[in-house]
Amino acid sequence: MRLRFHPRLPSRISARLLLFNVLLVFLPVAGFLYLGVYERQLLEDQERAMVQQGRLLAAALGERPVLDAAAASSLLRRLGSRTEARLRIFGADGALLADSAGLGPSKPEEPAASRSDQPRDTRDSLLYRGAAGAYRIWRAIRSGSPESYRRGGPPSPTAAVQAALAGRYGVALGRTGGELWRPSLTLHSAIPVRAGSQVVGAVLVSQSTVRILREVDEVRLDILKVFLGSVGVAAVLSLLLAGTITHPIRRLRDEASDLLDRRGRLRGRFGGSRRADEIGDLARALEELSHRLAAHQHALESFASDVSHELKNPLASVRSAAELLADVEDPADRERFLALVQREVTRMERLLTAVREIGEIDARLETEPPEAVDLEALLREVVEGFRRRADNAGDIEIRLVSPGVPILVRARSERLLQVFENLLDNALGFSPAGGTVTVTLAANGAAAVRIEDQGPGIPESHLGRIFDRFFTYRPDEPHARDGHTGLGLAIVKAIVEGYGGTVTAGNREGGGARFEVRLPTGG
Repeated sequence: MRLRFHPRLPSRISARLLLFNVLLVFLPVAGFLYLGVYERQLLEDQERAMVQQGRLLAAALGERPVLDAAAASSLLRRLGSRTEARLRIFGADGALLADSAGLGPSKPEEPAASRSDQPRDTRDSLLYRGAAGAYRIWRAIRSGSPESYRRGGPPSPTAAVQAALAGRYGVALGRTGGELWRPSLTLHSAIPVRAGSQVVGAVLVSQSTVRILREVDEVRLDILKVFLGSVGVAAVLSLLLAGTITHPIRRLRDEASDLLDRRGRLRGRFGGSRRADEIGDLARALEELSHRLAAHQHALESFASDVSHELKNPLASVRSAAELLADVEDPADRERFLALVQREVTRMERLLTAVREIGEIDARLETEPPEAVDLEALLREVVEGFRRRADNAGDIEIRLVSPGVPILVRARSERLLQVFENLLDNALGFSPAGGTVTVTLAANGAAAVRIEDQGPGIPESHLGRIFDRFFTYRPDEPHARDGHTGLGLAIVKAIVEGYGGTVTAGNREGGGARFEVRLPTGG
């Protein structure tokens, strides 16, 4: 049976890692978008600086007795090239009295040396144009029109001058170049010139925003380069990291897919891993699990084979006896064959009962809630029961040695009865008539029960197999009674180990077998 998996798709772990890393590099995008706010702040600062220049010039002109072209031109010449803005002075009638653009060069916006260092404008960059196109589309979807600085202002410098001559602050914004979505603008600020309470003229301060926009665009381009580089690095690292995760997981998936055949039998193994991380731990745990499943499957197959083998002999005897009964007419022979059939049927019943018991132990031992069991009282009950058995009356002495105080263990009393009845029955079955079986109870860190007989003992070659299912040993001695199924000691081991204990077998000094059961104490 092949396990089913979803069709192979791009790794979801890889996609998640890539998404996580790309989200981290989107932090520069936040800075990229914040530059719009920063740009508006710079333009507002430029406007405030222009207003301050205009107010200072208007205050100086207001101190003069007469505002005419000569006085205005004289003041502008004295300023020389100490300002980047274009300064114009208008009379009360709106006539232009002086213009700094016609009086000589103003302060250059950018040194020629620095211009030579940048042969291409930032906006000529292919990367910038691509990002600008995407930004333009995003802005059009978001607001329907490109963003403009100070919408609703006066439409022209003339209108701003008229506002100043009327005693108000005047402002105008004019497009002087650039692209439609990103134009270069010229900002005009008009300040009234007052002589006392009378407006005698106006000062118009004009300055292009191209320097601010170019510097902000250069920063935008640098951030965009950092962002694209970060995305590339994040993608590469995500793929490399995902590869170290998804490849071993896919290998585990393929091994799990090939684990079972169509009949549900275990046919494959997990290969384990040398990785020192959680995936390696998982691979090693699955490897251990597959080995345990293989061992369990082998045990089940061996158990089924052993059961079949053990049933084959009595069935063959029953069949042979039944066939001979048809040809035998002597009543004594018929009675002998019928007794053989009954004996073999009884043997099969005992065997099937033992098989059912060991199957129930394997299935139910973990689900049965344990309880506090007094081993001293339980052993006394078991020993008294065997002493009263008719087939043991006067034959074998059963001696109990105990401290006389309760020794508590956590288990089920009926399961422990099964353990010690099987061990005592085994000891009695191999003890000679008139012999002694000694049951000793002690507590030394754990509850220890030792059962010793005076039989032939266990050959060294059989000590490692004594608890195997269906293993039986019958020495050629008349006192060794038959009737054992070979499952009694296997049942003992399954129950004891199910409660966290141990059971061992050995030979006592002077002859005879010794079995010792150790169980953890606790009420």
